[in-house]
Amino acid sequence: MSGIYLLGLIAIWSLIGWLIYRFWHNATVIRDLNKIAYYALGGVLFIVWFTSGFWPFAGKKIYYDTQVMEMCAKDGGVKVYETVELPAEKYDSYAKKNWHLQDELNLKPSDEYYYSRERIIYREKDPRVSRRETQLIRRSDKKVLGTYIDYGRGGGDLPGFWHGSHFTCPDPREVQFENAVFLKKGSKL
Repeated sequence: MSGIYLLGLIAIWSLIGWLIYRFWHNATVIRDLNKIAYYALGGVLFIVWFTSGFWPFAGKKIYYDTQVMEMCAKDGGVKVYETVELPAEKYDSYAKKNWHLQDELNLKPSDEYYYSRERIIYREKDPRVSRRETQLIRRSDKKVLGTYIDYGRGGGDLPGFWHGSHFTCPDPREVQFENAVFLKKGSKL
């Protein structure tokens, strides 16, 4: 289904390109008056045609990905304010659950640590650009042990039935937020 959709978009873009070419080719008045003006008009029409197909889908994503990388370079990543040594069994228990801690709204009486999250949306339209800050907090004294800030872009793709693309900085697969705050008692750094 998406292949037919893409073929339709390519056909429309090609038709518009053919119409622009026919207009330029038949501009005999300009061609007869001045060759430079004729080719300049052709260049302008080509640039308009090419960028009208490039910017809405690829150009926007490149632009906003660059914005995300610039914001991320300023304050993105992990900041550790205090490390906590956990007994081996407790450390392994958290690690086994992939460090899934509750957020402050879903705390149970037994939870010692929790997350506080805040999201700021810089651009609501497509593509969406946002900043997410996650704080890891010790419940007993409400001390912030560490902060993880990331920026992201979602969407900006060709319209269709598929899931939109996204870009996150820093790359979440490379961030070890909880492992930076929690240490296994007796382990060497």
